[in-house]
Amino acid sequence: MVKLKKVKPLDEAYLEELGFVWHTDSDNTSYIADELVVVSEDEAEAYAKAANELYDMFVEAGEYIVENNLFHEVGIPFNLVDLVKLSWESDIHWHLYGRFDLAGGVDGAPIKLLEFNADTPTALFESAIIQWAILKQNGLEEERQFNFIYEALLENFKRVVTLKESVEEFEELYEGWKFLFSSIKGNAEEENTVKLLQHIATEAGFETEFGFIDEVEFDDSGIYFNEEKFELWFKLIPWEDIAIEESDLAMLLTDIIKNQEAIIFNPAYTLMFQSKAILKILWDLYPNHPLLLETSYEPLDGKKQVEKPIYGREGESVKILEADGKLIAGQIGNYDNHKMVYQEYVELPKDEKGNSYQAGVFYAYEACGLGFRRGELILNNMSKFVGHIVE
Repeated sequence: MVKLKKVKPLDEAYLEELGFVWHTDSDNTSYIADELVVVSEDEAEAYAKAANELYDMFVEAGEYIVENNLFHEVGIPFNLVDLVKLSWESDIHWHLYGRFDLAGGVDGAPIKLLEFNADTPTALFESAIIQWAILKQNGLEEERQFNFIYEALLENFKRVVTLKESVEEFEELYEGWKFLFSSIKGNAEEENTVKLLQHIATEAGFETEFGFIDEVEFDDSGIYFNEEKFELWFKLIPWEDIAIEESDLAMLLTDIIKNQEAIIFNPAYTLMFQSKAILKILWDLYPNHPLLLETSYEPLDGKKQVEKPIYGREGESVKILEADGKLIAGQIGNYDNHKMVYQEYVELPKDEKGNSYQAGVFYAYEACGLGFRRGELILNNMSKFVGHIVE
C-alpha cells in the first residue's frame, strides 16, 4: 500500500507566480495532489541506483542497434537514420536529460522499467520546482526529498562544453556560444518548461534566447533567430514529429549536424531510447534482468501484458490484455497505426482508494530526482502529479 502524507496545497496565485500555469485539469480539479508519497531513504536510493543502471543498459542497447543497423526494427524514420548515427558517433552530442517511468519501488514491490522518456520528457517543472516548493510552503525540511534535478541540469549544461564529468573548466572553455530554446506556440506547459531550462542554462553561464519554433530559420549553414546564428539549440519537439511532419527540416538538420554548424538537444540518438521497441532489444541483451519486464514485438504467449505503441504519449492507444488476449483496459487513440510492442504486465503500487502510482526518475548525467503520477490502470493526461517526502 502506498503511504501518503497530507499537505496544504499551493495556491494558484503562488503557482502562477512561479510560472506554473497548468495547475488545473479540464475537469476543474487540481493537477497537483495535496498529498505526498512517503518513501524511505532505502527506497529513494534504490530508485537512483535503478535509473543509473538502466541508463548504462540503454547505452549498450543503443550501441547494439547502431552496430547491427536495427534502425528500421526500432522504428527510426528513414529520414533520421543518418542524423541518429551522426549524433551517436560524436561525443559533442550530449544527452541533457530524460525520465525513467518505473513500476514498484515502494512497499516492498521490486522496481521494473516501463519506458524511458529520453527525448522530450514532461513533468520537469513539477518534479524540479513544485514538489520542492510544497515542502518549503508546508514548513517541511527541503532536504527530505530525492530531488536535485535543478542542480544536476545546471551541471549538465556545463558538460555540453567540457564533455567531462568535471565542470571546473567550463568558464575557460566556453567561447560565448549562443543557446536558443524553442517550443511550439500555444502550449503553456511546454513553453514554460523550455523557459525553465533556458533559465538554468543562463545561470550556468550561457548566452540564451527563446524563440517559438515557427520563428526559427534553418539552412545548411546553421540555425537562426532574429538574424542571429545559434550554435546550440534545445527543442521540446519530438524527433519523430519532425521526421513525419517536417521532412524538409529533418534533412536540413542532418546537413547542419554534418557540417558541424550547430548542436541540438536532446540529440537525435535519444529517439532510439524513446522508442519502446528498445524494450525488446533490452530484454534480448539482458534476459530476465530484475529491472526489466519481458517485451516482444509479438503478443506474449500465456501472459497478462500491455500492448503499447513504440511512439506514443499520455497513455493513448495503450491496452492491457489478459493472457488469452481479452481486453481489460484501453481504448482507441491517435497512435493505433504505430508499430506495437507487448510488455509483460506488472501491477502498479496502489493507495487505499485504489489509485495507481507510477514513479518517474529524472536522469541528467546521473539519477537526480523522483516524482509520481497517480491515476487509473492506464495513466493518461488526467493523471495527477504527486510529490514525495523521504522519511
